Amino acid sequence: MQYDAFRAMNTSILLAAEGDPASLAEGFRQTRTFIQRQEARFTRFSASSELCALNLSAGKWFKASPELFEVVSLARRYHEETGGLFNPAILPLLEEAGYDRSMDDLREGLPPHRAMGEPGSYVMNFGPVELDGDRQAVHLPAGMRIDLGGIAKGWIAEQAARYFSTFASNCVVDAGGDFHFCGRPLQGSWQVAVEDPFVSEHTLAMLNIESGGVATSTTTHRRWRQNGQNQHHLIDPRTGFPAHSPWVSVTAIADHTARAEALAKAMLIAGPKGAAWLSGRHPDAAFIAVDTRGRLWGSENARSYLCDAEKSRRIA
Repeated sequence: MQYDAFRAMNTSILLAAEGDPASLAEGFRQTRTFIQRQEARFTRFSASSELCALNLSAGKWFKASPELFEVVSLARRYHEETGGLFNPAILPLLEEAGYDRSMDDLREGLPPHRAMGEPGSYVMNFGPVELDGDRQAVHLPAGMRIDLGGIAKGWIAEQAARYFSTFASNCVVDAGGDFHFCGRPLQGSWQVAVEDPFVSEHTLAMLNIESGGVATSTTTHRRWRQNGQNQHHLIDPRTGFPAHSPWVSVTAIADHTARAEALAKAMLIAGPKGAAWLSGRHPDAAFIAVDTRGRLWGSENARSYLCDAEKSRRIA
């Protein structure tokens, strides 16, 4: 197995693959370039990004690139499939909570770009977003601004893995915990750790993954202080505030990484009762959650992904 690690999208990126060394070297180079190019398209922290241009066009039709049109289309679909818990229109609420610059800048303690208001002032419904497939155009309602950070990261991980797979016998792209797997390793299967959200060096369970996507949402990693209070990036669209949930992290397994990302976020916000409803609507997906006491919860089909040594672990 050969590896390439670098930083993009304000997170650590890891590429891993097996195959011909010369082909992999070229694959590493081109896949890194692909990820950087897509990051420039979807970031909300650069005025020159296509996402920022879309937000500035709210109230008018916007001719989108195929990539942006696809991700907005997926976002609207997952908004509907999660009963609105996945909602990209919470961008103004993220900014009011203090997340108005990149996480790297927040961790450096840089001051906000402007004075922040009180979080939770309003919530816009993402449902009225219109899509014109013939013209490949997007219409955001006037006043709407969206953040595609998580779902774009999952989509980029999957597209990068599919691109990289043309150079490799098998490969995986890990974009800060959003994984996509193409092909199986020559020996065994891919293994993904379910990390202890309180002590990142500890592993609570190991998952066997043959292909597809895995994504984790947690309230412990992207955190900062705003107006003397701890904040995190998972906004509950029902309240407009950072979510308060009995769960601290959720790992979702699905056919597509963007879908796993949206489901993990929605299930964490929803908590146990809402997650049971979501799991019923998505029976082919699986999830494992960690609560505030470090206990594991999950869907019945999540057991099939546990490594043999983990089969006896109790999932509530």
